[in-house]
Amino acid sequence: MEIKPTPERPPAFNPDDPRFWDPVDLEGELRRVYEICHGCRMCVGYCPSFPFLFDRIDENHELHGQAHSAITLDAQDFERVTDLCFQCKLCYVKCPYTPDDPNSDWLVDFPRLLWREKVVRTRRVGGTTLQEKALGEPGVLGVLSSGVVAPLANFVTAQSLVRKAMDKVAGIAPEFPLPTYAVTPFPKWFKRHERGARRTEAPTGEVAIFSTCTVDYNRPRTGELAVAVLEHAGFRVTLPTQTCCGMPNMDTGDLDRVLEKARYNVAHLAAEVRAGRDIVAPGPSCSMTLKKEYPELLGTDDARLVGAHTFDLMEYLWRLWREGKLPKTFTHELGTVAYHAPCHLRAQRIAHPSRSLLEKIPGTEVTVIEQCSAVDGTWGMMSQHYELGVKYSRKLVRAIDNAEARYVASDCPLASQRIARENRVAVRHPVELLAYAYGLTTLDDGP
Repeated sequence: MEIKPTPERPPAFNPDDPRFWDPVDLEGELRRVYEICHGCRMCVGYCPSFPFLFDRIDENHELHGQAHSAITLDAQDFERVTDLCFQCKLCYVKCPYTPDDPNSDWLVDFPRLLWREKVVRTRRVGGTTLQEKALGEPGVLGVLSSGVVAPLANFVTAQSLVRKAMDKVAGIAPEFPLPTYAVTPFPKWFKRHERGARRTEAPTGEVAIFSTCTVDYNRPRTGELAVAVLEHAGFRVTLPTQTCCGMPNMDTGDLDRVLEKARYNVAHLAAEVRAGRDIVAPGPSCSMTLKKEYPELLGTDDARLVGAHTFDLMEYLWRLWREGKLPKTFTHELGTVAYHAPCHLRAQRIAHPSRSLLEKIPGTEVTVIEQCSAVDGTWGMMSQHYELGVKYSRKLVRAIDNAEARYVASDCPLASQRIARENRVAVRHPVELLAYAYGLTTLDDGP
């Protein structure tokens, strides 16, 4: 049986489309895309999904005499390919057959298709697992573990026996370095700052910050310095009502929670945009979700409005620089910087704004490292994937070692956790280095 590469109809990626949930339609699309990937094999080194896929097709042919085709795959193979994908999106960025390519009508979107398989399967089996529930709510965990209880929470989660228990109960790898919780969460800091901030009568502009769960509860210093740099440029910063972007729930196939969070955030963020404010997010997974996923998931004018006015933090600062709105006077040079370009930033196709901006600082040389950390959301934290994640992050670890840089930077907080453990170095968000270059902070006053 021949599998035609060109679909008879566009793939169904909208959950409101009955075809999205149709198991026959889904199986046909999986086979079609896998047949294309089998014939190409360009993405074999990106994640474990592709080697498994190709090995299964080859084994079925060589060991069992079956056709050398994706037609020989079964339901367990489909599920395994999905489970091995950590949704870095790099295969989509590199694929020559996507809807973005005007020269191809094959409409291949490998990560979106695997997300669809995960969502359909999750509904079929009756919901997410305990492991997926635990990893899908970083905001809830942050509220419970930050603030006055943070020292105790950090002490407890650092104990080996507790980590082993977390492994047994929730499947969180005891080796993965969990981020610590902050005594003063970012929203609390922002309220105090807002009360004491000087207000200019004619600010350069106003901008709203989508601070992200990690900044709110684990790395508030990143948010504080983002505010400092924006205010240094004369901008007034607001912190709108918000919740987790929903990316962890997307990873686990929990569509209902994704939609709930998307609608909540869009309702509040659209009001900010209508008030004349752009939205900046200091985490590439969150900025990608607001930009790309919300408009596709919700399909509303407000979701498209939010997506069109959302920027990754460093993307926005680089834009301000090019418009002459960012100060060009620095007090410190940085020397050499090894900059990890996160996968979800590259998936936004905005080049390397962090590198571009940091290189404007006199006496600064940036080495860009385009290698995946194999964490990507929550996948790398899972016990069953931890060793594979370490394996697929080795190119990143070696590249950072070889750079021998004075500073290591990454926009991605979870990639930073991996790098900090494997390379045994401090990893900073690029805005922290920029703030230091402006003389707004030192580099030893907080995580």
